[in-house]
Parts: sequence; structure tokens; C-alpha cells
Amino acid sequence: MPHDHHDHAHAGHAHAAPPPGGQFSAAFAWGIGLNLAFVVVETLGGLWAHSAALLSDAGHNLSDVLSLALAWGAAWLAGRPATVRYTFGYRGATIQAALLNAALLYGALGFILWETIDHLRHPEPVKGVAVMLLAGTGIAINGLTAWLFRAGQKGDVNVRGAYLHMLTDALVSLGVVIGGAITYFTGWNWLDPIISLGLLVVIAVGSWSLLRDTVRLGLQGVPDGIDLEKVRQFMLAQPDVQSLHDLHIWSLSSDGHDTALMAHLVRPGGADAAWLADLSAGLLREFHIHHSTVQVEDSELEHGCKTACESRISRI
Repeated sequence: MPHDHHDHAHAGHAHAAPPPGGQFSAAFAWGIGLNLAFVVVETLGGLWAHSAALLSDAGHNLSDVLSLALAWGAAWLAGRPATVRYTFGYRGATIQAALLNAALLYGALGFILWETIDHLRHPEPVKGVAVMLLAGTGIAINGLTAWLFRAGQKGDVNVRGAYLHMLTDALVSLGVVIGGAITYFTGWNWLDPIISLGLLVVIAVGSWSLLRDTVRLGLQGVPDGIDLEKVRQFMLAQPDVQSLHDLHIWSLSSDGHDTALMAHLVRPGGADAAWLADLSAGLLREFHIHHSTVQVEDSELEHGCKTACESRISRI
């Protein structure tokens, strides 16, 4: 007779509590307030100074304000308890927020590219001093905001997105300062939109890994740091296990602390609670898989499953 098992506290560990939604509330609030004020000032300054680089930086900062707001909302939702309809809780909101942030970021890049091309076609004199002063202010604001998120950026792609956006903006502002100085001393007005194009490339390349990670999470891909084949071999090596099929591993949230597994094992005679608890504890110990749901079958043909239905994995 088959046995279903879902990993829980009595299986060798306790579930990690959802992170409090307000853990980074102060960082988000300060980041949003500072950057929103700076976007207004930088946009007005960019229009006055005829600087495509400043306008590019302001557009990217605006996308960062939206990104911070979405990430903050998702972090708050992640701390809400599960309900009868949303049985996993709302931690998946952090994945959706990260996906939307990536889309907003690349949408902003497209708009900035359009504006930069227009400045290349119709160059205007650039006020280098104003460019340097505003971009220098951007270095301070973005650097401070990035510092506020430094503690949480290693364990959560949602927070890492906010951190990388702010850190990238600080570096971008540094580039704008350098470009403004060169323009001021040489009069090369054509250099400003060229720098803007360079900044677009830097932002697009720097954000690629974030986009890739969020798409993988959204498609319920195997989390980074977990080798699917090693998990498969570990489960097959358990006592009396004959075969394994329908193995799936995915993340329930953007922080990587809620990894789930589902699989069917063929083990003649089934399995008792102690055996399943040992398997669950092993998956947690070896692979940091927190939620494991394993269906144990007596034979290959049970429930219509055969060895032939073994998942075929393509690596992209």
C-alpha cells in the first residue's frame, strides 16, 4: 500500500518561520524616499543641463524606486500566514515581484536608449558642472541605500535585486561625474550620449544574472546549489529503493530558504514513518531541502507509473 509523506517538524526538523515583512522596512522606506526625491531633482537638472547621461541615470533611478516599492510589498506579503486558499502562504510574491522588477528594469532601458539616440541625433551644449554636482549627489544617495541592504542581499534574490540596483546606480553616477568633467574641460558635447550608451550596456549586463535567476524561480527551476542528479542518486541509494520517478525540486520563495521536493519511489513493501523521517532528514542535511513530499509505491506499475515515465532532464 502506498504511503504519502510530507516533511514536517516531527520528521527531523522544524519549518523555518516566514521572515518578518518589516525586516527591511526602514531600508525600503529610506531608499524609496531618498531616490524618489533625487529622481525629481535629477530629471529637472538633466533637462536644464541638456544631459542625456543625467536623464538616463534619472530614468534608471525611477525604475529603482518602483523596484524598491514592489520588493517592499512582496517582503511584507511574505510574512503573512498561510490561508485555506493560499496554503503555501504568500512567500511566492517575492518571486513575482522580482520578475516584475526585471521587466520594469529592461523596459526603462529601452526608453532611455530611445532618448539617448535622440540626443545623439540632436546634440545640445551640456552644462558639465551641473552634471557633476547632480551625479555626485547620486553616488552618495545610491551608495547609502545599497549599504542599507548589504546584510540581506546574500540570501534573498528579492533583496539582492534592490542591493544590486542601488550599487549599480552608484557606479553609474560615478561614470556620469567623470563624463561631466571631461565634457566641461574639453567641450565634447557628443561624449555625453556616448557615456549614456555605455551606462545602458553596463546596467543591462549587470542585471542579466538577476533576470536569469528570477525567470528560473518563476518557472520553478531547480534552485542554485542543488544538483538534481545528486539528489536522485541519494534517494536511489536508500535501503530497498528500486527506482525513482517524477522528481521535482523548486523554491517556494525568493530567499532560497523554502526548497520543496516531490518524488515517487518504488520500494517493495512500502515504507513506515521512521524510514520516511530518515529520508526527509537526509534531504535536509545533504541538500537543504526543507519540504519533501514522497510517494512510495510497491511496484513499477502502481498508479500507472512505469520506469519509462522517468523524467528526462534537459539542461538549458
